[in-house]
Amino acid sequence: MSFEMKATFLVVSTGMFILGVLGNGFMGLVNCIEWFRTGKVSSADFILTSLALTRIIQLLVILLDSFIMVLAPHLYTTDIINLLQIILSILIIVQCVLGTSANGFIALVNCIDWVKKHKISYADRILTALAVSRISLLWTIVFHCYGTVLHPAIYSSDVKTTVNITWVVSNHFSLWLATSLSILYLLKIGNFSSLLFLHLKWRAERVVLMILRGTLVFLVFHLAVVSTDEEMKMNEYKGNITWESKWRDIAHLSNVITVMLANFIPFTMSLTAVLLLIIYMWKHLKKMQLSGKGSHDPSTEVHIRAMQTVISFLLLFVIYFFTQIISFWNFSTMQNNSVLWLCQVLGTLYPSRNSFILIWGNKKLRQAFLSFLRQLRCWLKERK
Repeated sequence: MSFEMKATFLVVSTGMFILGVLGNGFMGLVNCIEWFRTGKVSSADFILTSLALTRIIQLLVILLDSFIMVLAPHLYTTDIINLLQIILSILIIVQCVLGTSANGFIALVNCIDWVKKHKISYADRILTALAVSRISLLWTIVFHCYGTVLHPAIYSSDVKTTVNITWVVSNHFSLWLATSLSILYLLKIGNFSSLLFLHLKWRAERVVLMILRGTLVFLVFHLAVVSTDEEMKMNEYKGNITWESKWRDIAHLSNVITVMLANFIPFTMSLTAVLLLIIYMWKHLKKMQLSGKGSHDPSTEVHIRAMQTVISFLLLFVIYFFTQIISFWNFSTMQNNSVLWLCQVLGTLYPSRNSFILIWGNKKLRQAFLSFLRQLRCWLKERK
C-alpha cells in the first residue's frame, strides 16, 4: 500500500470515527441530561443510549485497528489476524441480527396496522419497503464478506455474480427509499417561502413517486453494467488479447463509475434534504423558545426529537457512503482483507442502527416498541 493510499485510508477512518462519536455522543448526552434533569428515563431512551455507547466503543476499536494495520503491520501475526477476523465477524453477525430484528419489527407493525385499518400512509409504505430492502442488504453484505474472506473456494464466478446483482438491487432500494423518505419529510414538515418549494410541497407524494420511478431506469442500467463487467471477467481470452484486455478495462471502469454515481446521487439528495430540514427545525425551535415555550412543551419536545433523528440519520448515512466507496476501491485495487472487514463492519452500521433511530423517532413505532418491552418484562416476571 503506497503512502498516499495509507494517508487517505487513515484520514477517512479518522473522519468516520469523529462523525460517529459526534452523532452517538450527541444522542447519549441528550438522553443522559434529560435523565438527570427529570430523574427518569424511558426504556426506549435507555436502549438507544446503550446502543450509542456500544457504537462509540466499536468505532474506537476499529480506529485503533486501522492505525495498527497501516502504521505497524509487523504486529499482525497469524494469530492476531485470526482473532481480529473472529471479533469482526461476531460484530457483523450481531449488527445483522439487530438490524434484521429492528427492520422486521418496523415491517411487522406497519403491516399489522395496515390489516387493521385497511389503509396505510405514504410514509409508512416507504418505511415498510425500506425495512425489507435493508434486511436483504444486511444479509447480502454478510454473505459477500464471508464468501470473499473466509470461504473463497465456494465463492465461484456464478455465485459472485448473483451476490453482486442482489447487492445492487437491495442497495439501490435501500438508498433511494431512504432518500425519498428524507425528501417526503422535508416537504411535509418544512415550510420555506420559495415558490418552487411550495409547488413541490403541494405535490409531495407525487414528487416522491416520480423520483422512485425514475430511479428504476438507472437500476436497469446499473444491472446491465454489472452483468457485462462480470461476464467479461469470466470469459477467457480469445482472439486479440489486447482488444480483450481493453474491453475488460472499459467494462470495469464503467462499473466503477456507475457504483460511484449510484451512491453519490442519493447521498447528495439526502444530504441536501436533511440539511434543509435541520435548518428549518432549528429556526422553528428558536421561534418557539422565544415565544415562551420551554423545552418541556410537547411541540418543542417533538421538534427536538425530530432533530436528533435526522442528525443521527445524516451521520450514519455519511459513514455508510464512505465505507461503500472505500470497500469498492479496496476490492478493485488493494484486495486487503482487513480493510474489507473493517468496511463491512462500518457498512452494517447504517442499515442496522438507523432502523432503531426510525423506531425511536416515529410515534407509532415507538409506542409499539414500548408495548412490546412491557409485555416482554411481564412474561419474564411470570417465568421467574
